[in-house]
Amino acid sequence: DSTVCAALLHKALPQEQVIAVHINNGYMRKNESLQVEQSLKKLGLKLQVVNAWHDFSDATTTITPGNGERSRVTNLLCNTIMPEEKRKIIGDAFIRVANDLIQQLETPNSEVLLGQGTLRPDLIESASELVSSNASGIKTHHNDTDLVRAMRSQGKVVEPLKDFHKDEVRQLGKGLGLSSEFVDRHPFPGPGLAIRILCADTPIMDGDFIETQVLLKVITDYGVNVRKKHALLGRVDVSTNECERHELLRIGLLNFQATLLPIKSVGVQGDRRSYSYVVGLSTDAEPSWESLMVLARLIPKICHNVNRVCYIFGSCVRENVQDITPTFLTSTAIATIRQADYLATQVLSESGYMDKVSQMPVVLIPIHFDRETLCRSPSCQRSVALRPFVTQDFMTGRPAMPGKHLPLSVINKMVAEIQSVPGISRVLYDLTSKPPGTTEWE
Repeated sequence: DSTVCAALLHKALPQEQVIAVHINNGYMRKNESLQVEQSLKKLGLKLQVVNAWHDFSDATTTITPGNGERSRVTNLLCNTIMPEEKRKIIGDAFIRVANDLIQQLETPNSEVLLGQGTLRPDLIESASELVSSNASGIKTHHNDTDLVRAMRSQGKVVEPLKDFHKDEVRQLGKGLGLSSEFVDRHPFPGPGLAIRILCADTPIMDGDFIETQVLLKVITDYGVNVRKKHALLGRVDVSTNECERHELLRIGLLNFQATLLPIKSVGVQGDRRSYSYVVGLSTDAEPSWESLMVLARLIPKICHNVNRVCYIFGSCVRENVQDITPTFLTSTAIATIRQADYLATQVLSESGYMDKVSQMPVVLIPIHFDRETLCRSPSCQRSVALRPFVTQDFMTGRPAMPGKHLPLSVINKMVAEIQSVPGISRVLYDLTSKPPGTTEWE
């Protein structure tokens, strides 16, 4: 999006009026900044690269709840856990760093405008008044924070792509003569790897956690629980039709284990933002991906406090997970996900299947599997979730189906490469459509 925006401005304006800036916030993928610099130089754009890791890591912002509560200042980004606060801090830090750069120009501030590759989905998910006066926010995009909106209201922001969706922007890019290297590359979020690390200091186990664990057992062992006339069967029956219940009877013979994880991810349910539990499915047998997809569709339909379902590679997870590995945006966590992302993306690219999926977030989650429940040693490992995603407009989409969109051999190679990274417990495969899960986990 930023590349197309830069190309469009470069074509429309005299060269001296366009200053391309790449702000490295410290959360880029491996070699990402170098690739951006090389790509824009090919367009004939003079690029300024700003390395601003400390500006972002130590950044804060002011949160105004909007429900009558007093405004408050957030923690430093490196100590922040909540996804929405991370996004707002990063978005406002981008503006502050850009403003610092503007101050260094010889041009008067009143004559400098900020150009952004904002797309319509960004504004929709951020509930911007530019697209709706009563929309519910799903997540704040870094290009639509309060600071950006204030600049926009002053006429200081140029967003030539704000009325377009991703597929339309790619057509615009091709019309501008950009190569597929620019146009067809997988999107990478502005906040970068910062929103692909689920931060946590304590496990999330609300009052509904234990009951949800039991309900998941009822779903995966549906036939057995029908015969037992389990008390929670009504929850399943009221949320499913007869055909779906027949599917659950069949799937019950496959011995899947459902594990409720003490973490939450961002999703969209009923056109509104959700922040709900994640479920992991595992088995000792070779998995039936079709059956896994059915469970991934039905579990959030039955359990309204779940918005994401994954398959856990490896043997069946037999121990309940009730602890997390404390995780923040530290250099160790960033290095871990950066290497896992690099290895998985390299396998996808070298196998020739990069263009078969629209995007593939690689996410670090604070879960250490295979620890005994009564183990006194601290949880110290983390796991990685693969999110190969297929979509046209990025407003809705579905997970890439193993054996259909991606060969199992490619997926298994990605899993093996990720497991070579020190500190990784298990690898998961995100089976969730959008909705109920957003493309990114945060």
